[in-house]
Amino acid sequence: MYGAHDVRVETVPDAQLVKPTDALVRVTKACICGSDLWPYNSMPASVTGNRMGHEFIGVVDAVGPDVHTVKKGDLVVAPFAWSDGTCEFCLQGLQTSCLHGGWWGGTELDGGQGEAVRVPWADGTLVALPVGPDHGLMPSLLTLSDVMGTGHHAALAATVQPGKTVAIVGDGAVGLCGVIAARRIGAERIIMLGRHADRIALARVFGATDVVSERGDEAIERVRELTGGLGAHSVLECVGHGEAMRTAASIARAGGAVGRVGVPQETTIPNAQPTFYSNVTISGGPAPVRAYIEELLPDVLEGRIEPGRVFDRVTNIDGVPDGYRAMDEREAIKVMIEF
Repeated sequence: MYGAHDVRVETVPDAQLVKPTDALVRVTKACICGSDLWPYNSMPASVTGNRMGHEFIGVVDAVGPDVHTVKKGDLVVAPFAWSDGTCEFCLQGLQTSCLHGGWWGGTELDGGQGEAVRVPWADGTLVALPVGPDHGLMPSLLTLSDVMGTGHHAALAATVQPGKTVAIVGDGAVGLCGVIAARRIGAERIIMLGRHADRIALARVFGATDVVSERGDEAIERVRELTGGLGAHSVLECVGHGEAMRTAASIARAGGAVGRVGVPQETTIPNAQPTFYSNVTISGGPAPVRAYIEELLPDVLEGRIEPGRVFDRVTNIDGVPDGYRAMDEREAIKVMIEF
């Protein structure tokens, strides 16, 4: 990406092993993330450009001498952040705060929207999959790199509990996976706030019991009506805009919780005083999806959840620029890239 709306497909030097803890992964499936749309609409023009993509599955082509948990030929899924797996925060299950970790892409490291990636700290980052690269569940397995784990993280941050009411702000891929996560935990009522027909239909398939298509104050009033004036026990904020966060904070009941996983586009949290006086907990952040892969993987493999249904468009590497446009213009929920 060279700037706002300027995505190009280019040939770059082949990925290579640099450190003994590296693995070299040949990408077989990747995708475009909703968070990629923030720079797509706002990135200043750049001479060097940034390599993009942080969600991918691939085959290990080579490993450094200090890599022991994956080997050449393994099919692996990569979380959207790489981590060493051994630092204090990794051991707490907070790999996105790894003391030696980082993020894919930028100007120096390979991005997932490319044919190959050098993976630092391969033992702490990659998870081997017990299937082949052409398995029918590949779309759902790919969501474990980000959106399914992020929806799950939002549900945990919002303390979703069995039998309770959950509201989800945002009908993108993360919000839709939040529906799956809330239903998986056992929420009795799941209110989806969204207004795109295709996304709402999928939300209902995933387990949403109510839909609120209004926005702003009207949406807040409608959720309050649905909850007897009390608000939701748990609210998942999956957008990042200030208005979305204001809505989320306003529809949480007293003593409730908001789990925010939308990348914040503002520096302050709205409704600071009302949430304070209502004892509303506000938590969340970048999901440590590496901590959740082993937990969610059996549910995917055994067909109990189908998060791969969020992919409604498939393209190849040459179609990635148009994939950005399609997601930005809401023609697609999420675009998968096949190599």
